[in-house]
Amino acid sequence: MLSGVEINNTITNPDHIPVLLGEVIKGLDLKDGGIYIDGTFGAGGYSVAILEKKKCNVIAIDRDPEVLEKGKNIVEAFRGRLKLVQGRFGDLQEILRREGVNSVDGIVLDLGISSMQVDDRLRGFSFLRDGPLDMRMEKAGMSAADAINTLSETDLSDIISRYGEERHASRVAKAIVKNRKVRPFMRTIHLADTIRSEVRRSRAGIDPATRTFQALRIYINDELGELERGLIGAENVLSANGRLVAVSFHSLEDRIVKSFIRDRSKRAPGPSRHKPILEDLEKKISFKMINMRALTPSRREIISNPRSRSARLRIAEKLLTKPKNLN
Repeated sequence: MLSGVEINNTITNPDHIPVLLGEVIKGLDLKDGGIYIDGTFGAGGYSVAILEKKKCNVIAIDRDPEVLEKGKNIVEAFRGRLKLVQGRFGDLQEILRREGVNSVDGIVLDLGISSMQVDDRLRGFSFLRDGPLDMRMEKAGMSAADAINTLSETDLSDIISRYGEERHASRVAKAIVKNRKVRPFMRTIHLADTIRSEVRRSRAGIDPATRTFQALRIYINDELGELERGLIGAENVLSANGRLVAVSFHSLEDRIVKSFIRDRSKRAPGPSRHKPILEDLEKKISFKMINMRALTPSRREIISNPRSRSARLRIAEKLLTKPKNLN
């Protein structure tokens, strides 16, 4: 039992605990007969909770090709009510077009990386386990090793600073370039140890490699670009009164979600005798903000699932007006 919502562990991964599950389900305001999008299927926790709560349908999306195989038992369990699609939620509109769906009643975006990916050392996401320096969610394209071994010191410093918010980015980049001349980076431990030789552990006990690994993962998978495209897609496919629920895990993600919802839910200014009212101004306001402040995990949830401690949940409801951007 988590936050008042029970998950059927016979069909989901019992080691994966969906973050803020009760708050997500409540935020979606589920209805019988609705169609909902699970933007990152992962172990299926949100999808299962949605389908068990109401007689509805879910289209679940995930970039990871391994997810389709692991999720087969969940798809079978719900007998046609769950469709699992490999793809990016940034391509939400195209995916729904292929599925013959014009609009949906709710969308949950679980951002970042899944526990299953972190725990699999062969995926190369974790600095705590030795494995190939990969980090590709789709197992295709540029790997973290490719980036580390080929990008310039300037580019590496910019990536580590921008996506990892690492104060010592230039020092880390310089050490990487120096060390790769002796031995190319192919393993996670090699990179983590190089970073640790340059950056001290924080007072809070955070591993020095944390920010650089985060930065590389975000860069390799274009996570922030996908998020921006996914939010625009959600705006365009949500039906009136449909809910957008986004769970972020670091400040960069949360900042984008917060800014998007805030910008789309600003009240139109009142009329002024000094200038005319802009035509169709109200039509640019496409969402209503449901929670003014981000929801965070309870102390109880953080104790049972320490990985939830940085989670932030924001909710918005689609208005009857036309969306601001239809591109």
